[in-house]
Amino acid sequence: MISLRYHIVSIAAVFLALAVGVVLGSTALNGALLSGLAGEKNDLANRVADLEAERNALNAQLADADAFAGSVGAKVVSGLLDKRSVVLVTTEGATPADRDAIKRLIEQSGASVTGEVQLTEAFADPDKADQLRQVSTRLQPAGVQFPTAGDPGTLGGALLGSVLLLNKDSAQPQSSPDERAAALSGLADGGLIKPVEGVRPAQLAVVLTGGKATGDGAGDRATTLARFATQLDRSGAGTVLAGNAGSAEGTGAIGVARADTATTSILSTVDNADSAAGRIGTILALREQLEGGSGRYGTAGNAQSPAPGVQQEGS
Repeated sequence: MISLRYHIVSIAAVFLALAVGVVLGSTALNGALLSGLAGEKNDLANRVADLEAERNALNAQLADADAFAGSVGAKVVSGLLDKRSVVLVTTEGATPADRDAIKRLIEQSGASVTGEVQLTEAFADPDKADQLRQVSTRLQPAGVQFPTAGDPGTLGGALLGSVLLLNKDSAQPQSSPDERAAALSGLADGGLIKPVEGVRPAQLAVVLTGGKATGDGAGDRATTLARFATQLDRSGAGTVLAGNAGSAEGTGAIGVARADTATTSILSTVDNADSAAGRIGTILALREQLEGGSGRYGTAGNAQSPAPGVQQEGS
């Protein structure tokens, strides 16, 4: 007769066998799994190393190309703007290095730089919009008609355009020296621009910005700068809005400008002004503006070509 003790021993043996089987099976599975993961890790490491090498090679090629563009820049732009005049308008995001490099190219193109006006952060601040509107309308030069649009960027562009740019048809000043001084002083007193000395009206303008706007009100700030540059273009013989690739994004001034077909039909934009090639493109775009053309230039996805007269690869 089978005793209770025999049953207990038998059941214990079954569970022990199951436990041993699970352990042995999981050990074999884990070994295979770990081996596979180790192989994938090695493959990924090799892929990362290949991508890093490819990136380094591309960066070296870009550096060489930019160095070459910088070395031939003066020859490329020589005579393009002979006996013309250009005023620089810079934002807080524009770097002194980019500004100075563009200024040198303007002078090497045969044009003179009549001065620089630096917009402060407050100029495009949505909280300062009413102040910019009021200052612009209060200091409107006699005989100059402003657009009916009441947004601060357009009105700011109308005011500065009337005092910084020559009439595109007659090449004569649109305001008196006293009106120009009053406009610049009023904007400076309001903290909207930095104090200006000795700036003279010019035929053309370059608005130099940095990257995209960030934080609260980023879209509004970008819109103000885009509309400012557009109105500045309407006020003279031509304007180029230049920045780096970040400025071509949705909250960048160039990105906002490029999203508006009415703007792109008159205003030229360059999204890689932080490179030698982009700065040369800025001078070429100024020349195109003189001839009544416009375009979207640079390396961002919404650019039509690297520079005026240069076809985009694949087009």
